[in-house]
Amino acid sequence: MTLPVDGKQKAARAVSIPPIRQLYFYLTEGCNLACRHCWLAPRLDTTGSRYPVLPVELFETAIREARPFGLSAVKLTGGEPLLHPQFTRLLEIVRREGLGLRIETNGMLCSPETAAEIAKSPKPFVSVSIDGIDAATHDRVRGIEGSFQAAIRAVRNLVAVGIRSQIIFTVMRSNAGQVDAMVSMAEKMGADSVKFNVVQPTARGERLHEKRETLSVAELITLGRHVDRELAPITKLRLFFDYPQAFLTLSRIANGDGRGVCGISTILGVLAIGRYALCGIGEQVPDLVFGEVGKDQLEEVWQGHPVLTELRTGLPGRLEGICALCLMKSRCLGSCVAQNYYTQGRFWAPFWFCEQAHEAGLFPTSRMGTKSAPGRELIQPC
Repeated sequence: MTLPVDGKQKAARAVSIPPIRQLYFYLTEGCNLACRHCWLAPRLDTTGSRYPVLPVELFETAIREARPFGLSAVKLTGGEPLLHPQFTRLLEIVRREGLGLRIETNGMLCSPETAAEIAKSPKPFVSVSIDGIDAATHDRVRGIEGSFQAAIRAVRNLVAVGIRSQIIFTVMRSNAGQVDAMVSMAEKMGADSVKFNVVQPTARGERLHEKRETLSVAELITLGRHVDRELAPITKLRLFFDYPQAFLTLSRIANGDGRGVCGISTILGVLAIGRYALCGIGEQVPDLVFGEVGKDQLEEVWQGHPVLTELRTGLPGRLEGICALCLMKSRCLGSCVAQNYYTQGRFWAPFWFCEQAHEAGLFPTSRMGTKSAPGRELIQPC
């Protein structure tokens, strides 16, 4: 979409345009696993040849047009990014442009050769998804036999070439009892950190919530506190439990812990079909897809698209419910506005986790202000 000149000028006057810090490249619409909780729900593609992948020339175009707006890093994800048939070429472009590199992978294709290629970039950071401490647990979640051993090999291959590696462990009812053991396993493999993800109620994750295969918010809060207060102090690894900012300890906040902050104001998604999007949620919500790479100037999209302008003018002041009351809202920005839109059709809706915690009396009163939110009586801080 290209805005008329008067529309662009009006938008530019109305809001301050932030820099583009990162482009999130969703390189493939396919994936070689069939994960039960995936919020993008890519189609099964074991070869990377059945479904769209982002053309290299569009990858280059998006980077070139984003550079004047402050681009400093890219994240390569998917589907499964290593399925891209020209993945090595993409790495070469990132190096040539001097950009920071983050990769999220299931590890199935992360051979020693691929790890060595990634290591050519300055200080790359790679996250590998491992959802259990044994094959029975992980392979059931990931849907493909042998995926556990492949993920373990991937971490070892990355560590062997000096790459900072993170294990992403998505917590659900079937694996919640393995959290402590996962930390021990990550230490032995030489990983740098472990991030414990909460299943979001999007796409396949929505079905897991409906089937009650996820933990309740009360259980998640208890587990998160266990990670923060009992596991983190006794390990050399960095541990992150990905619940919203309001649930972090003051020490974590003081140390600049970025959990629960997605940086939505300074990122832009690029889908495998060559379209710009708010983020990967565009795979599920067409309303949040805007502009064609190589056809619409990124400048036009970034500075004047109505969706981005609405977010810039609305956050955090238009947040509703418990998010309107939260003292962390200027930092958290509704935790995940894309999830809010998916669930309730508007960015400003309260984040599901915080709303459920509030309804259960579990939202920290010390993080609440006194302003009344729509549909709520006044709440006093402790």
